[in-house]
Amino acid sequence: MKTFKPLMLLVLVLAFSCSQKQDKKTDSEATSEPKATIVSAPFDNLENGEAVTEFTMKNTNDVTMKVITFGGIVTSLQIPDKEGNLGDVVLGCDDVQGYLDASSFFGALIGRYGNRIAGGKFSLDGEEYTLATNNGANHLHGGVNGFDMVNWSAKPVEVENGVALELTYVSEDGEEGYPGKLTTTVVYTLDNDNNWTVDYKATTDKKTIVNLTQHSYFNLSAMESDILGQELVLNADHYLPVDSTLIPTGELRPVAGTPFDFNTAKTIGQDINVENQQLAYGLGYDHCWILKESEESMNFAASLFDPASGRFMEIYTTEPAIQFYSGNFLDGTQPGKGGVKYDYRTGLCLETQHYPDSPNQPEFPSVVLDSGEVYQTTTIMKFSTK
Repeated sequence: MKTFKPLMLLVLVLAFSCSQKQDKKTDSEATSEPKATIVSAPFDNLENGEAVTEFTMKNTNDVTMKVITFGGIVTSLQIPDKEGNLGDVVLGCDDVQGYLDASSFFGALIGRYGNRIAGGKFSLDGEEYTLATNNGANHLHGGVNGFDMVNWSAKPVEVENGVALELTYVSEDGEEGYPGKLTTTVVYTLDNDNNWTVDYKATTDKKTIVNLTQHSYFNLSAMESDILGQELVLNADHYLPVDSTLIPTGELRPVAGTPFDFNTAKTIGQDINVENQQLAYGLGYDHCWILKESEESMNFAASLFDPASGRFMEIYTTEPAIQFYSGNFLDGTQPGKGGVKYDYRTGLCLETQHYPDSPNQPEFPSVVLDSGEVYQTTTIMKFSTK
């Protein structure tokens, strides 16, 4: 018995030591698990010397989004294909000057009003307001110096399942002709399920109009091809026909039996060149689709699939409509990232929003925001492969 006790003690000590090493190994393994990150770095400077900052957001799957404070622009979005290879699925520029020269609203936050307002005029409580005109005689995407042309304040915010960036801009009363001082906050969230959520919030000190959206150009092939072979679904039975200046006529036209029917997945190129007056006006698709009503808080709006890469995007929104623009005015003159030329229909936009020209068409859903009210909408883009 006397000889057994020291042996027993030695066994216990060795067992405890092994246990401690195992615990340390487990702790080490736990700390090596991937974590979502967000870091900032200088990007460029504006002509007035103001610094533009770039934020790089990365989730636990290495999906990476880059955002600059200028315009709230998403400059890059790296999404895996069916083989797991990352590719950049949004169009953009290498510096601020590129975005200033582009006039294509690449990746930007759009405000105060996404889309067109006829003649750059609207009335509110009997008072007429005149806006900046930057699309022929019409007002487009907030005007000459809309939200895409300003430097937003930005800061990371904590979220449970990923990373998030909060962007804020205060638009003064009378800016671009709009009434009221509008304070806008937009939060970009990149979660660990490969979803990009855009939450919009705005308040005003005076009755005004608001219709915010996000203007990224997508190409799920990561610029391996144009967009014409990619398959689109739009959850809509009606769209808004337009006049020759792309202002809605007021009609809600059924898509059935027309090139505008995307209720079943079809390639963008299938009907884009057929003889059709509406396609002629837009030089392709540049129209607003009215989403089918849903009892869900987040309504399915659209999906996009690239058969070659397997990348698949689904869009859900609280907004009543979505604008599909098929890159008809891209002409190869705008240098993109790394010197890539963005040719005709090499990118497309899917902009969740209220209807164009709503301030002048009272039968359309209201875009009026009064003092004391809160404008709040959400859009989610879900990325996967199939």
